[in-house]
Amino acid sequence: MANELILIVEDNEKNRKLARDILQVKGYRTIEAETAETGLEMAPKENPDLVLMDIQLPGMNGIQALKKLRANEATRAIPVLAFTASVMPQDRREEMGRKGRHYFEANFSRDMLFRSLETWMAETVKEKER
Repeated sequence: MANELILIVEDNEKNRKLARDILQVKGYRTIEAETAETGLEMAPKENPDLVLMDIQLPGMNGIQALKKLRANEATRAIPVLAFTASVMPQDRREEMGRKGRHYFEANFSRDMLFRSLETWMAETVKEKER
């Protein structure tokens, strides 16, 4: 697939650049937000194919933002890959896995991101075939 639009929600400039560079090398288009609030404003306007969201964000965190994405009819179906550099209790990881579909802990690697994207793409193709 490729050429899909991915919204990166990450407050750390270096992590945002890493994600952007990895995704663009694979042919994805990217847009970026430094805060959950900005990401929530962008999502319904830009209609990304996927949101790559940090959990630890200033202000509203990624879990709160995910709940708002799911509550909005315009963004409810957008898949989310959630990640964090901090250690989360097992129950929070499981919660993110259910709500975000995919969850991984940073320092995420390029290979880990590619595997998650491949899984997302395979699921997207299956859903479109139904």
